[in-house]
Amino acid sequence: MDNLKDFLDEAVHRYNSKDFIENDPISIPHQYSKLQDIEITGFWTSMLSWGNRKNIISSCTKLFSFMDNSPYQFIKEHNEIERRVFEKFVHRTFNYTDTLYFIEFLQHYYQSHESMEDLFFEPMEQDAQNTESGLIGFHNSFFDHPFATQRTKKHVSSPLRKSTCKRLNMFLRWMVRNDDNGVDFGIWKKIKPAQLLMPLDVHVDRVARKFNLITRKQTDWQTVIELTENVRIMDPLDPVKYDYALFGIGIMDKTKLVKPI
Repeated sequence: MDNLKDFLDEAVHRYNSKDFIENDPISIPHQYSKLQDIEITGFWTSMLSWGNRKNIISSCTKLFSFMDNSPYQFIKEHNEIERRVFEKFVHRTFNYTDTLYFIEFLQHYYQSHESMEDLFFEPMEQDAQNTESGLIGFHNSFFDHPFATQRTKKHVSSPLRKSTCKRLNMFLRWMVRNDDNGVDFGIWKKIKPAQLLMPLDVHVDRVARKFNLITRKQTDWQTVIELTENVRIMDPLDPVKYDYALFGIGIMDKTKLVKPI
């Protein structure tokens, strides 16, 4: 484990840098400075983060251009007529109906809240080891409205459905992790980096299995727990920093797939 830790720590150092930002969806919220703009663009971008990264960035750029690149102001102040422009927006199976629901929810939420962090933090048990209950509570709150649409539920995952919740865990990593490297934002302070769970996509899954950090046959919510517990051994205070190592090796540097002895 010590050799693997040294190997992965070096990979974290290599990929957790500002050079990572340009070609990653996290480049979208990095265009903003206001907390709410970062939250809105970070959440929405993470929810659309499946498929080719270039296409994700292109779709999100188009989406927020429809909000005059002032998403928080648009969400708070727009009128019904201004929503019609989103008829032109689609990203894979995310369509006009889903876009309108996201807008409706966020507009309603920000009428009485300053930050989206409470959506995840308030459902968490005191001294919770991880954010599982926060993710469940977020999903329940997000769809606890009379205008909720059934079809949109497929775009927002929950541990209760045994999903890996990759996109939500990635969003939480963006908002919560805080270091001096300038990739993650660290603008949320109630949830701790030690409570975060690994974003598990196909690249992370493949590399983690190669390094025996995952032994579970399926790829589901319990796999996320297993992987997080294993990387937590290497860094209890910041386990998901190893997302950079596993993802970076998997997508950028496949020559590093030989496990260190």
